[in-house]
Amino acid sequence: MADIIQLLPDHVANQIAAGEVVQRPASVVKELLENAIDAEADSIKLIIKDAGKTLVQVIDNGKGMSNTDARLSFERHATSKIRSADDLFQLHTKGFRGEALASIAAIAHVELKTKQEANDVGNAIVIEGSNVASQNVVVTPKGTSISVKNLFFNIPARRNFLKSDTVELRHVIDEFHRVALAHPNISFAFYNNGSETFNLPVSNFRQRIVNIFGTKTNEKLVPVEEDTEVLKISGFVGKPEFAKKTRGEQYFFVNDRFIKSAYLNHAIASAFEGLLKNGTHASYFLNLAVDPQTIDINIHPTKTEIKFDDEHTLYALLRSAVKHSLGQFNIAPVLDFERDPSLDTPYSYNKNSSNTPNIEVDKSFNPFKDESKIKGGGTSFKKESVSNWESLYVGLESKGTKNQHDFSEVHFESEAKTISMFSNDKEAEHTHTTYQLHNKYIVSTIKSGMLVIDQHRAHQRILYEDFLKNMTTKEGISQQLLFPLELHFSTQEITVINQLKDDLEHTGFVFSNVKESSVEITGVPVGVPESEVSIILEQLISDVENEVPDSNFSATDLLAKSMAKSLAIKTGQSLQKEEQEHMVNKLFACKAPNVSPTNRTTFITMSVDELDKKFI
Repeated sequence: MADIIQLLPDHVANQIAAGEVVQRPASVVKELLENAIDAEADSIKLIIKDAGKTLVQVIDNGKGMSNTDARLSFERHATSKIRSADDLFQLHTKGFRGEALASIAAIAHVELKTKQEANDVGNAIVIEGSNVASQNVVVTPKGTSISVKNLFFNIPARRNFLKSDTVELRHVIDEFHRVALAHPNISFAFYNNGSETFNLPVSNFRQRIVNIFGTKTNEKLVPVEEDTEVLKISGFVGKPEFAKKTRGEQYFFVNDRFIKSAYLNHAIASAFEGLLKNGTHASYFLNLAVDPQTIDINIHPTKTEIKFDDEHTLYALLRSAVKHSLGQFNIAPVLDFERDPSLDTPYSYNKNSSNTPNIEVDKSFNPFKDESKIKGGGTSFKKESVSNWESLYVGLESKGTKNQHDFSEVHFESEAKTISMFSNDKEAEHTHTTYQLHNKYIVSTIKSGMLVIDQHRAHQRILYEDFLKNMTTKEGISQQLLFPLELHFSTQEITVINQLKDDLEHTGFVFSNVKESSVEITGVPVGVPESEVSIILEQLISDVENEVPDSNFSATDLLAKSMAKSLAIKTGQSLQKEEQEHMVNKLFACKAPNVSPTNRTTFITMSVDELDKKFI
């Protein structure tokens, strides 16, 4: 029988390896930024076009590469970081697998320019689908510039799996945030389609967080510090009152490398137990420093997951450190039966000395001077004066006068009786057409039997069609706020709001001013409480950034769905009879009453025959 196993060609092997390393443009951004950091750069620029599909370029001022190194960097398993397997447990750098550039070059057009400080000229290499097109001497500044163009140009199937530019750009920005937060000692600049999105100067960790997520973030942060032999923790957690419904602002950095860990995330959630509202998640930006020998980074192609030797100890230390910080800064309640917080000395009076009050006594004062006294047995008694007892009754009329109050003539106001349009039987039948079951379902009778409606999904359908109609006809009704409402967002969130501003105004929102990090709202749609506005916009931004577009994708449709989801009455909310009946009537006036905006069933029916069978 003939041999059937054969070695794959290099270009095919590289494309297969690229599937592990490069999943989307954000993967390229991560690898190139980490290479720039390993090159000891202190200034890095990231340039993006069309969410990275057309161009991803990273420019750094690092130490650069020689001609030979520049060529070898595109070979598989070529790296300067490790020499033996033992080096995998002494890693202090980012890129050590030696597959990133080879994988990227296999599925894109790559152009590399690099120069070392000691050399007069640099080197330029152009690679197209693993094939070296040219390698020339070039004049270029110190450092490295690498451009990745036309990602997945030779694998159309992979390119078709990419999401919309909005979704892919969000992933790119997420990767940029992760690298920039881990290295506040490096200046970063981010340009998207020719416009500057971020310009982050060298700063401390707190200032880097504020520069990325907006100035309002500063007041939300609580510092966390803990130094033990096993683990060193530094960073910040967000105050409970600023917790969000999304998990966007949650960052763990182990030895300056971003990681994801559900186990450690649970430690944070446990520390916040009892302080967060249901459905909200705390923000945290925590740096964990551990011995490299106690962790294994090389268990996942993207290196975002790490295996710890002793996870239980890390869990306990992390939970205790966060809990201690929340208590230390009076965020968490303190159990102390002796201490009265109202008696605490304000900080401004801590070092002030107390002033002794002056007491003046009138020695000539005698409270018994004008009263007669009876002396007997050496004891004096006060004699009550009864000569003016008639004055106690001055102003009262004598009994029997004509002005005496006659309570028999008091009349009580009663409600006017109205004639009902229905007989008693009809009225009783009308008031019992709907019932609410467990504050979740509305039960109503129909001719054939019984109708059960999910109140949350039904209200979503009603609001969805109302919002869609208002945005389509541009007739949204707005209620003006007494005072303008100012909300703070990050740069990327402001970009999303600007994209949806026109549609939001058609629903009833009125924006008086949109700045770089905040928006000012003077009007909201009718029925939207002011306290819910920030929650609605945060949920909307999250939905837009995470939405998977299809052939019928529409920003208007997405906006209507998101607002309906945020404003619909929740499970557990009690409804009056009139509200129940109004919801039933409004639901069946909708164009598609049987499903919610997310295509989930809104009601079920049960006939009398089906009920009868239950009793057989």
